[in-house]
Amino acid sequence: MSAPGLKVEEDSFGTFFDEERSVNVPVRRFTLKNSRNVSVQIINYGATITNIVVPDKNGVFADVNLGFDSMEGYTKNWVNPYFGAIVGRVANRIGKAQFTVKNETYHVSKNNGENHLHGGFKGFDKKMWEANVEGTKVTFSYVSKDGEEGYPGSVLVAATYSLSDANELLLEMTATTTKPTPVNLTNHAYFNLAGHDKGWSALSEHKVHVNASFYTPGVDLLPTGEIKPVAGTIFDLTTTKQLKDVLSWTPDDGYDTNFCVNTTKPPTMVLAARVYHPQSGRQLEIYSDQPGIQFYTSNSLPTENILQGKGGCYYTKHGAFCLETQNYPDAVNQPNFPKSVLLPGETYKHNVKYLFGIQNEDPSSCTIA
Repeated sequence: MSAPGLKVEEDSFGTFFDEERSVNVPVRRFTLKNSRNVSVQIINYGATITNIVVPDKNGVFADVNLGFDSMEGYTKNWVNPYFGAIVGRVANRIGKAQFTVKNETYHVSKNNGENHLHGGFKGFDKKMWEANVEGTKVTFSYVSKDGEEGYPGSVLVAATYSLSDANELLLEMTATTTKPTPVNLTNHAYFNLAGHDKGWSALSEHKVHVNASFYTPGVDLLPTGEIKPVAGTIFDLTTTKQLKDVLSWTPDDGYDTNFCVNTTKPPTMVLAARVYHPQSGRQLEIYSDQPGIQFYTSNSLPTENILQGKGGCYYTKHGAFCLETQNYPDAVNQPNFPKSVLLPGETYKHNVKYLFGIQNEDPSSCTIA
């Protein structure tokens, strides 16, 4: 039974050329809607979120998720920086594109210099997923074959999206495997709470809080294996900071940092981060059961108007933020990081909640839009 006011609609989002079968296959788009007129659209290419439409404090609706109007944008891999997709088999970086599991060393794709990033050249974000609707939930599934991008074991992965009347976008990710293999999934949505097309001038107004007392420092964005306190550093976002006040002080010309979420054992859903845009009143809270969250401020988006997104707008550097719930980067090679190897008979589980609301300056005043 579907909850009152909640519904799922399906239509087409063009076609995708399947190189393995040398045929064009239809791309399915699903629209989740609630009684408050909030909507989320997801396609089965990459299990990708393409649109998130929410109101501001005056009731004006806007799409706050970066993306493209057609499949052409998503399949031009050189210009699509993982917008809204599920990335894996391992999100973030694996150092020197290799790891050892059960005394056997594996070499995965080097698609980020000498390192492996977000699942390789054709990770989960560039795959067609099966899709199934049950009530108000849409589940996308994909089988990653043994040896894909160099990984051991066949992995069955699923991502289930649902939208509540409380303006919660819920995402549950699971995976099982036939051989021991690292698994670390995330959704790579890019947000700008002023509107997807508003750029850095609006993003600079955003206020950010990350519930993390420690972070994993890195060299060239690869963790050193250390876990350091954020206190006294530019990475201390335990008290809310406005982006325009801190971004220029970061060592990488923006944040691209894994924070160690203040969580409990066994893992439970906790507030990992909160972002607020005062001018619109929109707020996003992200809850997760994962040990880490990568805060990324679109440092690698182009500085010139060459990446055309929805509605003909251009997406540029520092025009959006990502908050990717995850295990720590390169965890498979760092013995002091949380376990990242999935064994046969186990189930990888990853839950995240994106809660959209409206607030005044006091975060405790947040209300459902």
